[in-house]
Amino acid sequence: MKFITMNYITFPIIIIIACSLISCNSKKPEEEINKPSKPNVLNAEGFIVKAQPFQSDYTASGSLLANEEIQILPEVSGRVTSITFNEGTQVKKGQVLLTIYNDDIKAQVQKSIAQRQLQVKIKDRQAELLRIGGISQQDYETTTAQIQSIDADLAYSEAQLRKTTIIAPFDGRIGIRNVSLGAVITPATIIATLQQTRILKMDFTIPDQYRDEVIAGKKVTFTVSGSLDTFSGTISAIESSADAVTRTLKVRALVQNEDHKLVAGSFTNVVIPFENNMNALLIPSQAVIPTDRDKEVAVIKGGKAKLVTVKIGTRTNDKVEIIQGLIAGDTIITTGIMQVKQGMSVKVHL
Repeated sequence: MKFITMNYITFPIIIIIACSLISCNSKKPEEEINKPSKPNVLNAEGFIVKAQPFQSDYTASGSLLANEEIQILPEVSGRVTSITFNEGTQVKKGQVLLTIYNDDIKAQVQKSIAQRQLQVKIKDRQAELLRIGGISQQDYETTTAQIQSIDADLAYSEAQLRKTTIIAPFDGRIGIRNVSLGAVITPATIIATLQQTRILKMDFTIPDQYRDEVIAGKKVTFTVSGSLDTFSGTISAIESSADAVTRTLKVRALVQNEDHKLVAGSFTNVVIPFENNMNALLIPSQAVIPTDRDKEVAVIKGGKAKLVTVKIGTRTNDKVEIIQGLIAGDTIITTGIMQVKQGMSVKVHL
């Protein structure tokens, strides 16, 4: 009986303790809800933008091209009767390179000349007869028309005859020969390639934003694979419009190659020197926030972050030039930039 009495006494005490615990736990969430939240403040390192002297260069990839280059093709079909050039040698402008069988055309020319001489004599006699009324004006005019027709045929035959002799249109180096003596060729047959390489063209592209830095007459330097030498060229032309897809501008420079150290088709690394900027704005490259369309920088204004769209220029190993969007004296965020939101409170450590 004593054991049963102790259980009846202990049970109410347990219930009271449990209720007290429940009551305490039910108050805690309410206190946490009513407790004021801490403000969302970002701790970040900052950088004060300052104007400073900056000499920048831009490096681009380019290609060397022959100053003049053509594929030598015949204008008429025929059999090759002579080849008067050696492969891989220099040729002069006007030098005969190849001739095609043309005896039939020469015969036609001789025939037209003989016919013309005869008609000229007839015309002279008719002129005397016309003066004394021996023939009609119509007969005289008919002979005159025949001479004009023969002149036209003669001019055509002589033009065809010239097409059977292929000459070099400019000074240059001729390449490998693709035809042999006696071969029958057509206007689609490539005889050889002729290149003018004493002067080379070098084409490269630059971003459109550097348009003002490339002007005709400006010197550039470049290197080629397989050579330790540094070569130079002079900008000769700039494309009038930028590529709509890449936003780049095509530039052409002329390179002297009298010693033939350079070969057309070579890949080049071009260095374009820019003008000294005594008030350049350089910021750490990690401060730039890339977006889908633009580049942004987080500027601190009154303890708040403001995302500003900027236009960047030349990059170095660890810095980037700001062309537009910032001014000297601005404080920008350099760490935690992916967490920055417009209007966020920021505590900056310089």
